[in-house]
Amino acid sequence: MSRPTILGYARPDGKVGIRNHLLVMSTVVCSSFVARRIADQVQGAVAIENPFGCGQLEPDLEVTRRTLIGMAKNPNVGGVLVVGLGCEQIQADDLVKEIEKTGKPVEKVVVQEVDGGTPAAIEKGVTLLRRMAEDVLSQKPEEVDVSNLVMGVECGGSDATSGLASNPVVGYASDKLIDLGGTVILSETPEMIGAEEILARRAVSREVGDRIIRVVRKWVDLAASHGGVDLVGGTQPAPGNIAGGISTIEEKSLGAIIKGGSRAIQGVVDYAEEVKGKGLWIMDTPGYDIMSVVGMVAGGATLVVFTTGRGTPTGNPIAPVIKVTANPFTAKKMRENMDFDASTVTLGQETIEQAGEKLFKLIMDVARGGKPTRAELLGFREFVIHKIIPSF
Repeated sequence: MSRPTILGYARPDGKVGIRNHLLVMSTVVCSSFVARRIADQVQGAVAIENPFGCGQLEPDLEVTRRTLIGMAKNPNVGGVLVVGLGCEQIQADDLVKEIEKTGKPVEKVVVQEVDGGTPAAIEKGVTLLRRMAEDVLSQKPEEVDVSNLVMGVECGGSDATSGLASNPVVGYASDKLIDLGGTVILSETPEMIGAEEILARRAVSREVGDRIIRVVRKWVDLAASHGGVDLVGGTQPAPGNIAGGISTIEEKSLGAIIKGGSRAIQGVVDYAEEVKGKGLWIMDTPGYDIMSVVGMVAGGATLVVFTTGRGTPTGNPIAPVIKVTANPFTAKKMRENMDFDASTVTLGQETIEQAGEKLFKLIMDVARGGKPTRAELLGFREFVIHKIIPSF
């Protein structure tokens, strides 16, 4: 039996993307308007409007820098235009030097260096990007092995059906991709509270297991350090989770971790840190779903499978996001936002394995470029970077 393949864009650094975006990226919020206006005028371009880039202390500044570089390095991006203001902490030249290491084309526009201010900067950026587009958008995808796929798994707006049906269905697909040599990233560390020992027992080594325990418990301690906030009993589960039938953080966590499947955990990486190996990995991210998705995509995920019980429409600027629900009411009410209906499992009409096979086929269709996700079709491109401490 032949192995499944995807249609991928081979990049100079050896990585393979399943989309071919031109990325226009602002270094700081002050240049975000210019970045957006440039992207709006060039076919195939998407803008990332960085809300930070200045007034930040370490480690937040490093998180922002790492996220921006990671998004630009993601193989779903074929070329990059960096748009800076000129006086910010994160300088355009520094980002360009890192992005150039991938071998993909990269240009820059710095507003304060252009005679004529923002109108002239927009005009210059459009000229540079259109020139880049001639080469990047002419690239054709090639048949490549499915092992090149890097899949992030996420949940948001969870309810009782998430842990009972949609997350196990995604977990089945995760296991299948890993068994075929692919990579899966499991994130949302605060939503592992109470389940960290289970995950640690699946680690490939004692060292990896110990780190899983540390990163999970770090979030509990971090919350407690801010006015004694009780993360376990105070803010988790969220009100929407409780309304959806989830009673405790442990219950939420046990349901959430299933979407990563059952295979051995190879390692733990920091937020937006590149995942450099195959198999199942944990990324230490917030439970806030948009931040978490951004972190995984910056870490190399080229596709995200996102379960939701109560319904959420969010997407990502450069990675297709497949929405899965096992709530029959959400599947009907938000049908224009959902890509996959797993309520057949909730209603006893299909097994987890049967639905999992169908979901895996959808993942392959999206990865082959033949089927855009609803978030892509509707233009959802949310982008938020994780933040640890106040700005100054």
